[in-house]
Amino acid sequence: MKVLLLRFSSIGDIVLTTPVIRTIKTQVDNAEVHFATKASYKTLLESNPYIDKAHYLKDSLTGLVEELKKEKFDFIVDLHNNLRTRIIKLRLGVKSSSFDKLNFEKWLMVNFKINKLPNVHIVERYLAAAAPLGVKNDSLGLDYFIPEKDQVPIEWLPGEMRNGYVAYAIGAQHYTKKLPVERMIELCDKIGRPVVLLGGKEDFENGEKVLEFFQKNPGKKTVIYNSCGKFNLNQSASIVKQAQYVFTHDTGLMHIAAALKKEIFTIWGNTIPAFGMYPYRTRFVSLENNHLSCRPCSKIGYSKCPRGHFKCMYDNPFDFYLP
Repeated sequence: MKVLLLRFSSIGDIVLTTPVIRTIKTQVDNAEVHFATKASYKTLLESNPYIDKAHYLKDSLTGLVEELKKEKFDFIVDLHNNLRTRIIKLRLGVKSSSFDKLNFEKWLMVNFKINKLPNVHIVERYLAAAAPLGVKNDSLGLDYFIPEKDQVPIEWLPGEMRNGYVAYAIGAQHYTKKLPVERMIELCDKIGRPVVLLGGKEDFENGEKVLEFFQKNPGKKTVIYNSCGKFNLNQSASIVKQAQYVFTHDTGLMHIAAALKKEIFTIWGNTIPAFGMYPYRTRFVSLENNHLSCRPCSKIGYSKCPRGHFKCMYDNPFDFYLP
């Protein structure tokens, strides 16, 4: 059976689909698994042994549809369920199923704080979309495969990191999903051990501000290495894999850390774990301010706090202990 999976974004969401990929490949007789996503997420698929062929959306949806038509799929599992994927399903004209996005339930929670959200992780909802194929949850969690060429030797890190370190992913797609710099500093100070800061080039400046604080205060136990923008995604995953603990905002590296079975401390701002996208099948602690009437204010995020006070991050209690 030839099966097409659809999920166009983003890093975390695609990592969260990996149990569906694996269970179809291992539980459906003679399954040939194809996956379609944006070209910018190729890194997430190319090392996955359960994917037989990947298809990438580049400039034209029509071009992708024509490519997919040639494959003559038997079934489509839509793990995105948006206008683009509906067009693809319509034009391919084969049997399909779609995952439930719970848009109405999320709308109620964001706008009226009425909680009708099921106590179900999004992975379970992704797997429910594949249920017509007869697959069941194998309880193996998420997958993330780091190619050998991107394994980061510990010798690449400063000497202070080589006897153990904490990884802290300081980035996030939206401002309201990440700590202000002064609170990043406070968090790193409480961690009190070597910390590798992870993020993209856009996070480098914030990483430098954190680094500068500890350089000016050498009596602190925390030592900082700002690796933001210095490593690609797979290399960052390699650093996460070797960390003792992982601190992260609600972002893609959180789910990569879960796939690597790390113990995770998740920092929540405008979003909430109840949306169903907390770390899956790994130990984790949620660091969040649960005493706000305005939270959650969005299922995604904003460029600034809508109320102007940003108490979800400024008043996050950082209630954790590292042994």
